[in-house]
This record gives sequence, structure tokens and C-alpha cells, in this order.
Amino acid sequence: MAESVASAQTYYGLDIGGTKIELVACDQNMQVRYRRRVATPTHDYDAFLQAVIDLVTHADADIGSAGLAVGLGVPGVVDRDSGRQLSSNVPALTGQRVGPDLQARLSRPWYLGNDCQCFALSEAQGGAAEGYASMFGAILGTGAGGGYCLDGRLIAGHNGIAGEWGHWSVPAALLQRHGLPVLDCACGLRGCMERYVSGSGLALIHQHVGGDVLDASAIAQRAEQGDAQASQAMRIHRDLLGYGLAGLVLTLDPHVIVLGGGLSKLDALYRDLPAAVAAHLFRGPRVPPILPPLFGDAGGARGAALLARQRHQAARP
Repeated sequence: MAESVASAQTYYGLDIGGTKIELVACDQNMQVRYRRRVATPTHDYDAFLQAVIDLVTHADADIGSAGLAVGLGVPGVVDRDSGRQLSSNVPALTGQRVGPDLQARLSRPWYLGNDCQCFALSEAQGGAAEGYASMFGAILGTGAGGGYCLDGRLIAGHNGIAGEWGHWSVPAALLQRHGLPVLDCACGLRGCMERYVSGSGLALIHQHVGGDVLDASAIAQRAEQGDAQASQAMRIHRDLLGYGLAGLVLTLDPHVIVLGGGLSKLDALYRDLPAAVAAHLFRGPRVPPILPPLFGDAGGARGAALLARQRHQAARP
């Protein structure tokens, strides 16, 4: 998608996912005017860097001018001492200094942030959570992560990892209830929430109960049609996800939760999740509204562009 966005106030945002890299160009009002996406080279770092550079240079050519600054929403965390990345969903990035490497290849201001936090920022500013005093953006895609915003301002935390609920441990008793094994996670821990509540987690649960190898959308569709194994997988997934979101309510008490990632497209979640969350809360707390994202798949990339604008303006003398 391309429209004329040539402007000194154009900002690029890139969302790095486990399956795709998406670039958007936003105008001075943070409206998305251009989009382009490619598959993510998950295991080849040089190919990853080249894919990002190609996206930026293609955008420059298509738009007719260079973006003022680039925001990059990257999965995982950055070691504060070494500046090196840890990313379970894009292994090629682990141990690499992504920002400096991109800066060396394309002379332009680059600003890195967590991809899930960028999604939350986008939905807090002009998105589904606009007007709410606080919000949590919960990503349910290749993995599970999120971000927390107060009054439209991202709260990244002391280590920059606020919102990493996907790496909370699922209680052994809850796994035993559903006969699920304790799974290793690429982050180095075991039994992490994202191994069960992400899209790949739902697919794993479906296989565990005897179902075919299917993606999450196909499982949900079969469940709506009354398929027994798909329905069982959805019930187990909903219980585990309800537990995770209940933990967010008890910890952060957000005024609204906005879902993102591939599973955010499943209508059944918005119908069934409130009761699943309530089942893991004590009497009294109310489940906040659980909403679909306004910006859909473009939310993380738009949030990265927002991040670039904020940091670039703050860096000006």
C-alpha cells in the first residue's frame, strides 16, 4: 500500500515478528500512509539485516523521500551491559547488537524498542485504548508478550521488560488439570505462559488432545463447527489464557486489555475470555473490557514509528 507521504515529518516504524517484518510510514499525525512486509529470516542474521535495509530503501524510493527517523520494534530484551539482544522468537538476533549494526549500514537515526511494547503504545495513542487511564496490550502471536501504558505513556520498567507476561510460569497444578507437560522455553526457563497461550501453543494443545496439525484459526473454526477435539483444545487454551490475564488484572489492574497478534482475530476470544478471566479472580475485582486492536497487524509498526518520533524529538537540541 502506498500513498504520497513525502514530508520532513515522515517516520518509519518496523515491527519484527517471528514470521514477518512489516514497515509502515506515518505522516506527522501518525496516520499510516505506506506499508510493506517481507518474511523474517529467523536464523540468518546477515539476511535479517539485509531484509530490514531493503525495506527502508524500498520505502524511500516508493515515497520519494527518506523517513526522518526509524523505529524498530524488536522481540525480546536487550542486555543493559553489553547492548546485545536476547530473542526467543527470532534466534538470529540473540547475541547481536542490532541497533549499531543497522546504524552502520544505513546512516539515519534508529530507535529500538520492544515489539510488544510498541503495539501497546500504538493502541494507547489513537487506538482501541484511547481515552482509558491505563491499558495493557497483550500480544498472542508466535509468542506472547505485552506492554503497559498509563495515560498514553509507555511504562517500560527498570530493565525495559515491563509486560513480559509470556514468561511467567504456568502453575504445575494448572498444567496437571489438563494433562499438559512442562515445556522448555527458548528463553531458558520452563513452563512459560507463551508456550501454551500463543498461536503455536494452541496448535500444540490441539495435537496433545489427539487433533491434527492445524493452525490456530483452523482450530477455532473447527471448534465453532462442533469438532470435539478442537473444542477441547479451545477450552484448555481459554483456561490457561484466562489465568494469565487474571494475573495481569491482579498485578496492574488495567482499565482495558487490548489483544494483538494472530489470535486477536478470533471472535470467540472476546465472547469467552471475560468469564475465563473471572474464574481465576477472587470475588470483587471486575474483569476490564477485552478489546480487539484498532490498528490490527499494523499496530506494532505504527507504535515503533511513534517511538521514533518521541525519541527523535527528545534528542533534538
